[in-house]
Amino acid sequence: MLPASSLGATVDLMPSVDRVSGRPRRPSLVLLALEGPRAAGELGMLAAFRPMLARAPRGDGHPVLVLPGLQADDRSTMPLRRFLSALGYAVHGWGLGINRGPDEATVEGIRQRVGDLSVRHGGRAMSLVGWSLGGIYAREIARRNPSVVRQVITLGSPFRHVPGEESHPAAFIRAMSGGRWTERSLDEGPLPVPATAVFTRTDGVVPWRASQADDAPRAENVEVVSSHCGLGHHPAVLWTVADRLAQPAGEWRPFRATGAWALLYPRAAR
Repeated sequence: MLPASSLGATVDLMPSVDRVSGRPRRPSLVLLALEGPRAAGELGMLAAFRPMLARAPRGDGHPVLVLPGLQADDRSTMPLRRFLSALGYAVHGWGLGINRGPDEATVEGIRQRVGDLSVRHGGRAMSLVGWSLGGIYAREIARRNPSVVRQVITLGSPFRHVPGEESHPAAFIRAMSGGRWTERSLDEGPLPVPATAVFTRTDGVVPWRASQADDAPRAENVEVVSSHCGLGHHPAVLWTVADRLAQPAGEWRPFRATGAWALLYPRAAR
């Protein structure tokens, strides 16, 4: 079970300010303004790539919990969940409505959701896929309850503290929480389970450096060229998630894009 205090005690949405300007750096306002049009275009890409995605590796039926980002709900992750369900996984949304941040109700709701799914699937370890803030939740679940987690995949999740940078939603979170969140580092080192961090340098919402994991034997960073709001349905992201989930338990290996898919990834992922 997830301790009720485990998420709220560690989430940091208030990174340090820039020492020169005295203000935190955020992603480009131009990129932020383009998030909507780019995400819509990436949804169109999804339709064009369906024949290729149909050849994704099949799953082994293990449970997968998908967690949405800030101010989003299970509708935002529907394309991803439908895709994974078609591959044979037992896919679940978080079932908690709109993600309004790590308040007490959300923390308790996630704790119960993870516990219920663990019982429903006979204690079989589940994979966690978290988009943006949902990825921070996923990492905390894995850190506190590694026995119920098979692996973690984050999509543009700012789980790592980068001095002088913050995401655009940070100011919203501060106002919404009445200033309850204190400045703490999110980076607590590698997770006790395999972890894949998907990030994009053209993220208009969160600092892309904050979405990368430190080097570790079972941790990796996979770069895609996407908007932040399109990460949940971008073809390269879906292929990455399918490839990671298809690995046999206990046989983790780094991701490599091959064949025609390599054209959708920057050189480092090929």
